[in-house]
Amino acid sequence: MTQVKLSPLTEEIATFYAKMLDHEYTTKEVFQKNFFKDWRKVLKDEAARLMEEFGYCLLDGHREKIGNFKLEPPGLFRGRGEHPKMGRLKKRIQPEDVAINCSKDSKIPEPPAGHKWKRVQHDNTVTWLASWLENIQKRPKYIMLNPSSKLKGEKDWQKYETARRLKECVKSIRKRYMQDWKSREMKSRQRGVAIYFIDKLALRAGNEKDDESADTVGCCSLRVEHIRLHKHLDGLDHVVEFDFLGKDSIRYYNKVPVEKQVFKNLKLFIKHKDPEDDLFDRISTVNLNKALTESMSGLTAKVFRTFNASTTLQDQLNKLTSDDGTVEEKILSYNRANRAVAILCNHQRAAPKTFEKSMQLLQEKIQKKKEQIEEARKELKEAKQVDKDTPSDKSSKLVEKKQKAVQRLCDQLKKLQLQETDREENKVIALGTSKLNYLDPRITVAWCKKHQVPIEKIFNKTHREKFAWAIDMTDESFQF
Repeated sequence: MTQVKLSPLTEEIATFYAKMLDHEYTTKEVFQKNFFKDWRKVLKDEAARLMEEFGYCLLDGHREKIGNFKLEPPGLFRGRGEHPKMGRLKKRIQPEDVAINCSKDSKIPEPPAGHKWKRVQHDNTVTWLASWLENIQKRPKYIMLNPSSKLKGEKDWQKYETARRLKECVKSIRKRYMQDWKSREMKSRQRGVAIYFIDKLALRAGNEKDDESADTVGCCSLRVEHIRLHKHLDGLDHVVEFDFLGKDSIRYYNKVPVEKQVFKNLKLFIKHKDPEDDLFDRISTVNLNKALTESMSGLTAKVFRTFNASTTLQDQLNKLTSDDGTVEEKILSYNRANRAVAILCNHQRAAPKTFEKSMQLLQEKIQKKKEQIEEARKELKEAKQVDKDTPSDKSSKLVEKKQKAVQRLCDQLKKLQLQETDREENKVIALGTSKLNYLDPRITVAWCKKHQVPIEKIFNKTHREKFAWAIDMTDESFQF
């Protein structure tokens, strides 16, 4: 059930309806239809008024949209997975908790009557407009510009350009970390193996957390209990079996063949250690990121993740896309390429609650379409027989008409079957996260232009707004 916070006006209108719940009028379809039509209009007008009043700011003289100008209401904290703080009370945020960030010459927003802001600052080195500390995780929350803003677009462009720069030096970085595998210094060996995991498996670096956080780990915080070593498994040599909770308490489970020297090092790292001991006990994320930055300015584990995700998408699209395929076939190819990235980045989801029902409806449509094709083929056969027995212009045109009908129905069936395949393959894979955060949007824009696929078929409204810069600047020749 979705909860909607109503303004006094829209709540008053809702009470008009509530007063009549026991009356026969609320059972009449016309009454219901007219009420909800008028109420939705008032709700829409109210939302537009709030957006106009609070949804924009001025940045360098330009009117820019604000991303999230409404604070989260109080409630009970849920967290992701088995979070130890689930069920705790999220307190109401008061103006006294909120810091405002604006230019000195701007009109400072008025706090609600009887209240004052925690502080007003004028810091042009940060991009947030307001900030407060939430009481559960004790972490700062921010009101930022909308992803479609010029500033956000520039930061996005810089992020993907940094990832593209990695292409020029990734060979030397790989050569360096492979040399580290045989270093006399244990710290260097551990760092070399950790960077290899970040490169090959797109693992997050992993950060130090307080004891009350969920037990989630990244590469540097892996423990001995999170891996099992198999000299031979499933016909492969030197296999590492990973099993741990990653970001948002999503399980990462993978069996991966690794280089022989990596396997030897892992055996060395776990020797004489207990299951709860750190696998990489000589390095930290600070040490790891320092080594990455020395290899390339601006390089972090996240840049590696972005680079490998975008490279995988580009390679898969080049491999899977057929020039002579239909739009639907090309979209299936795109989603398969996107799915390869989601699997690499461990972007999973639970199957949607409506999945079984929607698949059943789709399968019923497919069955109905098959029956229509069977009927249409019978009619075509009869028309051909008539044309054979008593040929005429009329009978010939009828055959042509029936042939087109069969072809049209077959095309429709193929489209439905492609949808079925696509939905089934994406059942427990979240394609949206990588698309929004790790894939250079120019790859998608160039692919759409090259293969005449409408951008709306791949990017939803949020994507198109966020990646307006990529849509404007990219031609079909772009390759990551």
